[in-house]
Amino acid sequence: MQVSTHTSIPSDFIRDVVAEDVRAAKYRQIHTRFPPEPNGYLHIGHAKSICLNFGIAREFGGICNVRMDDTNPIKEEREYVDSIMADVRWLVD
Repeated sequence: MQVSTHTSIPSDFIRDVVAEDVRAAKYRQIHTRFPPEPNGYLHIGHAKSICLNFGIAREFGGICNVRMDDTNPIKEEREYVDSIMADVRWLVD
């Protein structure tokens, strides 16, 4: 019987690229962003992006900004902004 070893440290091509940039001192600090458009509630794709961007920033001692894209202000409502921020806090805390 073969026992599989599992690491708790995630690894994927994005993290590999960031790790190489950190090793090479390519940038002073890792800085990621999550840019939702506040015209609706978040969905599973947003959750993946939040976890990826905030996770990479956290893993490499960087920062991640939430930057609301306001390309269509007619469709935006405060309810969506508040909901997005609450969901982001819930996922990253």
